[in-house]
Amino acid sequence: MVWIEGGSFTRGATGFYPDEGPLEDIRVGSFWIDRFEVTNARFGEFVDATGYVTVAETQPDPEDFPGIDPALLEPGSVVFTMPTDRDGSLTQWWRFVPGANWREPGGPGSSIEGLETYPVVHVTYQDAKAFAEWLGHDLPTEAQWEYAARGGLDKALYAWGDEFLVDGRHQANTWQGVFPVTNAEEDTFPGSAPVGCFPANGYGLYDMIGNVWEWIDDWYYPVYGTQGSGGHDPRQPGMPVKVIKGGSYLCADNYCRRYRPAARHAQETTLGAAHIGFRTVRNAN
Repeated sequence: MVWIEGGSFTRGATGFYPDEGPLEDIRVGSFWIDRFEVTNARFGEFVDATGYVTVAETQPDPEDFPGIDPALLEPGSVVFTMPTDRDGSLTQWWRFVPGANWREPGGPGSSIEGLETYPVVHVTYQDAKAFAEWLGHDLPTEAQWEYAARGGLDKALYAWGDEFLVDGRHQANTWQGVFPVTNAEEDTFPGSAPVGCFPANGYGLYDMIGNVWEWIDDWYYPVYGTQGSGGHDPRQPGMPVKVIKGGSYLCADNYCRRYRPAARHAQETTLGAAHIGFRTVRNAN
């Protein structure tokens, strides 16, 4: 883990998405944070030690899904699939795959063999929280995460400065091309990458931007500073949602410009995906 000395910074941004504002000067106490996103290998150690079963591996309870035929309820998760019909709807790049989980990220028959240093995915908020508590850690607050991601560059657009490319080189694993139909793979990775492949930020942290989204401990609200017992996304009323941050290998200039420290997104707590992982923190006290 990396020690982050507490300090003040300006949280949020303007000119992108409404939920990133308003700008707010806040102070964060000192804390420790994982240098890398949690990998398949580390998560496997947790599962081996505890026998933990992730949400994606658990048979859904019919009582949680009233009105749905129980025969249709299967364990699984959502996987990205590049559309093949460029003239049709481009909104269906996600599909639920029965049997997809952290061990078989592409569905039955796939494997994480050889992917031990890749970030674990298909984990829900509950799964990430369980791992963190096993270590005596926690998930970062939104303020902790953004402060750490900025690496000391307060108000900078990206975690490395104000220009997306540095000397013509990509600084994070994001989508190059027109999402979701063409991926130029200029960074050499068609999907997620082994942790630590891209330059660290000013605090020595890797992949705070891109690669996979990261679970945050805070509930999501469209406006900073809103308080309550459960998050609320106006697009999904009734579904409790947490914040995820950092963007992923699916974020592109034409679709999701959330590969920035200030960017934030709502995610249903019980839903993992092929582009969501996490890292942990440990408070100074």
